[in-house]
Amino acid sequence: MYDVVVIGAGVIGLSSAARLVEAGARVVVLTADDPAETVSRVAAAVWYPTRTEGNPRVLDWAARTFEEFAAQAGRGVPGVVMRPTRMLLRTPATGTPWWAAAVPDFRHTGSELPGVAGEWRFTVPAVEMTPYLDWLLGRLTAGGAVLRRQRVTALTEVAGLAPVVVNATGLGAGALVGDPAVHPVRGRIVLVTNPGLETSVRDETNPGGSTYIHPRSRDVVLGGTFEPYRDDIAPDPEVGRAILRRCTALVPELAEVRVIRQLAGLRPARAGGPRVDEDDAGLPGGGRLIHNYGHGGAGMTLAWGCADEVARIAAQPGAARTDPPVG
Repeated sequence: MYDVVVIGAGVIGLSSAARLVEAGARVVVLTADDPAETVSRVAAAVWYPTRTEGNPRVLDWAARTFEEFAAQAGRGVPGVVMRPTRMLLRTPATGTPWWAAAVPDFRHTGSELPGVAGEWRFTVPAVEMTPYLDWLLGRLTAGGAVLRRQRVTALTEVAGLAPVVVNATGLGAGALVGDPAVHPVRGRIVLVTNPGLETSVRDETNPGGSTYIHPRSRDVVLGGTFEPYRDDIAPDPEVGRAILRRCTALVPELAEVRVIRQLAGLRPARAGGPRVDEDDAGLPGGGRLIHNYGHGGAGMTLAWGCADEVARIAAQPGAARTDPPVG
């Protein structure tokens, strides 16, 4: 008998499971796909609340996640580093972004780049997801958690397996719990060899399209696209070439790199923001149902803060729902 079933083995599901194991729960994680094939593996995974509306609750999640990843980087957890970042501003900035309160070294500077009015500069956690999720899986199994391959298409399939179920199914939550606010956001990236870059560059209002350059230990993630309600992930060579052109215009060192591959993934977005709460209806036949899905492009940025909240809700039966309204 388990105490908690976590459905989903992306970064949201695994971080939730980790916090529950730390609290002493007996946890089984159910995943439809091999963890190596989850959308989290495709993510550039640099802390930044992409297209996420700010409020005190979301800021708390983001700050907690920042602190956890920063601590992990300090301990040498595989795949986790602190990455200096430049955000290019095409128009003069007024004030600071809502998330700046979570970033200790956030500052506003000028810029010498043509067409750029200024820059935000800051240092944030960056995660190479393949070694990191492998480490997280090892941490879970060492703590007694069980990973089981099982595609869950209805909550009745897990009823009776444990008194608490955590729904961390990402895009699958739309069908699993009948949430019409859930939708895909396609993102395309290009992986290239790293010519020695160490600083991330973001240019979200680039006239040619959203642009980012995220160095990793052996490659650089170049992006990208943010395409709501698009779910075709077939290769598009022209989009890849356009991404490479935009990135090279900003960082000329990319002119001589070799393209490794192009990838596309579906961000699990939700109109109205992430849902992290206990479902009033519970599970069919009895039991508690806790939701943790709908993070869009900010899954890595909010993962540990949301996991903390899941653990808090699980420890307090009957905790009030605080889900933000659907916009």
